[in-house]
Amino acid sequence: MSSKHPHSVARRRVFYIPGYDPIHPRRYRELYRKEGAAQATISGYDLHLRPKSGDGHYGWQVDAEMAGAATHTDMDVLVWSDIVRDSMETSIPGTYAQLARTAWTYISTGALRRLMRLRKGPVIAALYPVGMLLFQLLVALAVATLIWRGGAWLASSVGAWAGAALGVIAMIAILRWFKSKDGKFFAYYLMHDYAYSAASRGANPAPLEERMAAFADSIAEALGDTDIDEVLVVGHSSGAHLGVSIMADLIRAGRVPAQGPALSFLSLGQVVPMVSFLPDAHRLRADLQYLSSRSELAWVDVTAPGDGCAFALCDPVSVSGVAPADKRWPLVFSAAFTQTLSPERWSELRWRFFRLHFQYMCAFDRPKDYDYFQITAGPITLRERYADRPPSKSRIDHAVSKYTSVAA
Repeated sequence: MSSKHPHSVARRRVFYIPGYDPIHPRRYRELYRKEGAAQATISGYDLHLRPKSGDGHYGWQVDAEMAGAATHTDMDVLVWSDIVRDSMETSIPGTYAQLARTAWTYISTGALRRLMRLRKGPVIAALYPVGMLLFQLLVALAVATLIWRGGAWLASSVGAWAGAALGVIAMIAILRWFKSKDGKFFAYYLMHDYAYSAASRGANPAPLEERMAAFADSIAEALGDTDIDEVLVVGHSSGAHLGVSIMADLIRAGRVPAQGPALSFLSLGQVVPMVSFLPDAHRLRADLQYLSSRSELAWVDVTAPGDGCAFALCDPVSVSGVAPADKRWPLVFSAAFTQTLSPERWSELRWRFFRLHFQYMCAFDRPKDYDYFQITAGPITLRERYADRPPSKSRIDHAVSKYTSVAA
């Protein structure tokens, strides 16, 4: 260890695992730069970003001074956006076929019914692309029908079959228009997201498993660097359940040195039940159970009821029905958007659901004990920072899934 106190951090490696996101990882650097500068001004510390030398990962370096202590952090984004993009290369008819298969998977297995017993917000978010895509189809069909049957002049001048053909052309044009505007509607994007896990009923596709193994190798290499004080893995949204399995793999394989850097795992805005409730998510449920009892790491799970896309305050281990008798993780608490954002700021953001899902990595103008930039660039390990922090009283920590064992 390079620092004198076992819980102080002079050097840190952070590995950020994005959610299901096809965007280039520079987005996360720019988000960190902008929001970090804002939080530093609000909270009164210094934070400076600079480019990171090439080591196979996209990332940046952070030099910070907080509470009189200087800390250097190397940030790495563990990229799987190419896998996401490949999974999104689906035609309009293919997306509607995905809709039918995904809905059937969640309904027929009882997963949707159990999810509805947790939080309404993420279930509504999951149903939104279904409703929006069906609405788009109905609009297109209605217009096509009007063109086909809408006037005697059409039938007399071009013939019924020609009218029908024009109707079909109009329907295709409307559906293509809706898809071209998906940057505003997010219907196709969210449908592909939910379909990705549902297609394999909760099992990880082979390309994703290969990428996760590569991520584990990178983290293991950092854990072997004795000049580093903390290795922090951050998993956001779908990246949280990837992080669970990666961390479990590292510990099972004996790749966490007893005298190495502190190992920390921060899950943000997690949607673990969307996967762990599916019937073939045996690996994820086993990893949740295993990781929750390990002393090799500290695991903190932060969500917020204001984030309608996350399973806020749902203990991912307990609600999945796999909590062991010696469970110690995760520590579950709320980022409390309505308290940590001023009324003015909350009013600006409360209906921007997708933006709120990223608020965990953004500045709070009334911060309490959660500060993403102090966690990732400050002089205290995650374990020490929240050593005395009680879990939120309103958390959901009872089994909801029928899978009471990892082999179910």
